[in-house]
Amino acid sequence: MINQKGKILYSKSKKMLPWKLLFPCVLIVLVVFLFPVLYSLAMSFNQVDISNQEWTFVGLQNFANLLKDSYFLKSVVITGKFTLLTVFFEMVMGTLIAVFLNKSFRGRGFVRGIMILPWALPTVVNALMWKWIFNANYGVLNALLSQIGIIDSYKAWLADPTSALYCMLFANIWKETPYVVLLVLAGLQSIPADMYESARVDGCSGVKAFFKITIPMIKHILLILIITKTIWSIQTYDLVAIMTWGGPANATQLISYYVQKMTFKFFDFGTGAAMSYVIMLITFILSILYIKTMSKDGEVI
Repeated sequence: MINQKGKILYSKSKKMLPWKLLFPCVLIVLVVFLFPVLYSLAMSFNQVDISNQEWTFVGLQNFANLLKDSYFLKSVVITGKFTLLTVFFEMVMGTLIAVFLNKSFRGRGFVRGIMILPWALPTVVNALMWKWIFNANYGVLNALLSQIGIIDSYKAWLADPTSALYCMLFANIWKETPYVVLLVLAGLQSIPADMYESARVDGCSGVKAFFKITIPMIKHILLILIITKTIWSIQTYDLVAIMTWGGPANATQLISYYVQKMTFKFFDFGTGAAMSYVIMLITFILSILYIKTMSKDGEVI
């Protein structure tokens, strides 16, 4: 309808049309996302007997028990170490490789294509591949190091509490670094070339230009990468389940693997749900700290 002033008037039914169209999508989101979240939250405050489907309200007891669980506390420490090293090496190596690939050289397109292949590899395949490489009896690593004289006898890399975590760490870095390269490289290509030309005219060295121009120009991408890589590292499960099963002596038992074991091996769903929310709280706090650290006057620096 059009009034006397030529303004289009919409009926009430037409105004409600967008909401009617959005309702199925909203309903799906509520069912798929919100319901499991609320269900698991309720479970974390109960002692769940899965065989009889009986719930006994225990309040914060499940959370309090985590502070007395030495295995849980150890898994938190191991996960923290794993996450710190993973994020550090992936960000540093990924950024440096991206800077190199941003330069012009023969075969650059081919190298860029090859670089993304490890990240495209499924996590299960990656874990199986590295488990074979680190195998104590027929692993490629032992054969190579033995042939060049670095080791005298084959080493059980995944059976040693110290080396097992670093082997798993190396496998994760190898696979996930190309993702950092991909996003940082996209950010580098958006930086105007004349900014570097002006810096070069002013006598700015390459290293100084990197910290004064490159890093500030891709700061938003770096922040997103740090947050996502931290979350993904904390949630790492496939690598542990396939390469080490959390061993030896729980040396590689990351918190996500311990949650799965507590929930589906010991059938303690209440404690498992409580652990899941602890993980969520840790990742939320870390994300806020990252944003606050990289922010100045409300703006990411």
